[in-house]
Amino acid sequence: MKLVISIISNTDSEKVISAIALAGFSSTKISTQGQFLVDGHTTLLVACEDEKVNTLIEIMKKSATKRVVATSGVTSTLDGSLLKKAVDVEKYGIVAFVINIEEFIKF
Repeated sequence: MKLVISIISNTDSEKVISAIALAGFSSTKISTQGQFLVDGHTTLLVACEDEKVNTLIEIMKKSATKRVVATSGVTSTLDGSLLKKAVDVEKYGIVAFVINIEEFIKF
C-alpha cells in the first residue's frame, strides 16, 4: 500500500479532486501555502494499492497544468540587489510524493 502526498495549485485542485473521485479514489484535502510562490495550494493525501499508483498519477497529470507565473522576486537585505526584480517562474500543477505504508487502519 502507498500514500501519495500531492501538493496542487488551487487553480487545479477542484478539477484534480473531482477526477480522482470519479475514478474511485478517496482523498483527504488540506489547505496549504508555499513559501516562495505564496499563493494557495491544496495538499491531498491518497492511500491506494501499489498497483493503482500509476493510474492515480496519470489521472492527476491529465487534470493539472504546468504554467509560468511572474513573481515579484525575493526580499533581500542587500542594497541594489537583483533579487527584487520580477522573475518568471515555472510553476508545476502538482508535486507528488509516493511513500510506502507499513500499516493502514480504518476504525
